[in-house]
Amino acid sequence: MRGSHWGPLMPVGLKDARCTLFDGPPRMVALGFQVADGAIACDDDGKPMITDFFADPAFALARKEALKYATMLRRMGEFEPARLSVESMEYTTLPQIIEKLKERFTPI
Repeated sequence: MRGSHWGPLMPVGLKDARCTLFDGPPRMVALGFQVADGAIACDDDGKPMITDFFADPAFALARKEALKYATMLRRMGEFEPARLSVESMEYTTLPQIIEKLKERFTPI
């Protein structure tokens, strides 16, 4: 599945949506429900009918691939694409460090 700056999105069920690694892969959930008369439709027992689409085992391969690519990005180290670009990290000290070191850089 396509992803963000941090790698591929991983389709997971709601119970697995908590990201435990700071660098992902980012989790994506999909819930389905019907609304009737302003309320979520319920079954005959009054239980809301909500479907957790990505909890389906059919997404196991997509989850495995997302983990594989996130691991590959992690191994690349602290440079793009494993982290955001310098322009996207304006809230850190990285732009100032790059500015100090820019005369040492040479084109490749």
